[in-house]
Amino acid sequence: MLCYANAHELVRRMQAGELSAQEITRAVLERIDEVEGTVGAYVNLCPERALETAGAVDDARARGTDLPPLAGVPIAVKDVICMQGMPTTCSSRILENFRPPYDATVARRVIDGRMPVLGKANMDEFAMGSSTENSAFHITRNPWDTERIPGGSSGGSAAAVAAGEAILALGSDTGGSIRQPACLCGVVGLKPTYGRVSRYGLVAFASSLDQIGPITRSVRDCALLLGAISGHDPLDSTSLDEPVPDYAASLERPVSGMRIGVPAEYFTEGIDGDVRESVEAAIDQLVSLGAKRVDISLPHTKYAVATYYIVATAEASSNLARYDGVHYGYRSKSADQASDASAIIALYENTRAEGFGDEVKRRIMLGTYALSAGYYDAYYLRALRVRTLLRRDFDAAFEKVDCVACPVSPTPAFRIGEKMDDPLSMYLSDIYTISANLAGIPGISVPCGLTSQGLPVGLQLLGSPLGEEALLRLAYAFEQSTEHHTVRPELAGKGAA
Repeated sequence: MLCYANAHELVRRMQAGELSAQEITRAVLERIDEVEGTVGAYVNLCPERALETAGAVDDARARGTDLPPLAGVPIAVKDVICMQGMPTTCSSRILENFRPPYDATVARRVIDGRMPVLGKANMDEFAMGSSTENSAFHITRNPWDTERIPGGSSGGSAAAVAAGEAILALGSDTGGSIRQPACLCGVVGLKPTYGRVSRYGLVAFASSLDQIGPITRSVRDCALLLGAISGHDPLDSTSLDEPVPDYAASLERPVSGMRIGVPAEYFTEGIDGDVRESVEAAIDQLVSLGAKRVDISLPHTKYAVATYYIVATAEASSNLARYDGVHYGYRSKSADQASDASAIIALYENTRAEGFGDEVKRRIMLGTYALSAGYYDAYYLRALRVRTLLRRDFDAAFEKVDCVACPVSPTPAFRIGEKMDDPLSMYLSDIYTISANLAGIPGISVPCGLTSQGLPVGLQLLGSPLGEEALLRLAYAFEQSTEHHTVRPELAGKGAA
């Protein structure tokens, strides 16, 4: 099936004249028609636009024009990334009718890379969640078991790739939102170093944590897409002005002698037995390829969840203050008829009460409390200090090892609705991923097995700042020495929604 082919294989076949970009795009669109009613990976589709891009690629190739590496490969874009004229809702009612007047830098690089954009992928509202159950529009289901969640917040992006509804996808990762859904959907997901990929045009959740990254079916595709979207951007003051390596070119370099740190703090009580077994076996496999296991400690890990949910919610409280019913987005009609001075307060209150979902409201309130007078020093300032300690833990570890290996999620995908009434349990789903965001380091999830129930497990590799090359090389070596990446979910379609 073309919809399950890897991007680099499709590019090779297009270059050889065996396939056209339009054939590939039509095959993926047919797959969307077949299974989207079951999976619910998208909030908006743009098939005409995708086919138009594919046709232009075919015409350019026929003329012998030099094309970008992923030209003609269909891609899904998470609905938190602005694209001019296309709905960008962040899966929230408050932005339901918002159409940006500009492209995010990453979106522009996708467009310039001649990749047909299939549509905008579903997500947890404003990227706040670990299950994609918090979308204001619909729940996305895991292609491996449609009674289970696909992870979040980039659940639509991961589910689309896993279900054959996209060849490539973009997600965003604030506390694990690329790696965790990639893990639970059995695909590859990479969170780059903070600043490696421009955030200009990414609707902000927590500005010091957010990063855009690739979700793919193979490590080589991940390397190619990362290369396409990375690079300095003068429009983003946090963008790193560093050269972008040819990530794909170094994939096949040997991993013999590379030191893999295994932190004791990531293999404690609470981790599912099947998950632990698969991750340990994956580490053993890397050792068999010549890598060296080094037991390490990241002593401040136990404070990561508390630190994250102060820093992230504080930044969310500030970033989401702009949605007030005045500038753009949803506006409550209930206060429009009032003429007294209280009308503006009622407008703010009603707009935000009607426009935001429960999880977004919860995080705004937590963040506002942490930043309020009398509590700033006790919560937010202290969290920033602990964040520094977490970063120093990783700095010390990378003096001894080349990467850190650990689980992505403590459990496989849980059932839809299972944790919705227990926010703390939901927050703990990110316990192994949030430290990388707090430290600003890169991390990748690569499939490493299935549980006894047939659910995917992911191996997480964390690297030093700008250490994506080493992570991709290790992930590729593991992938090529196992069969985990070849297994696909058995997903029957029910037609389009």
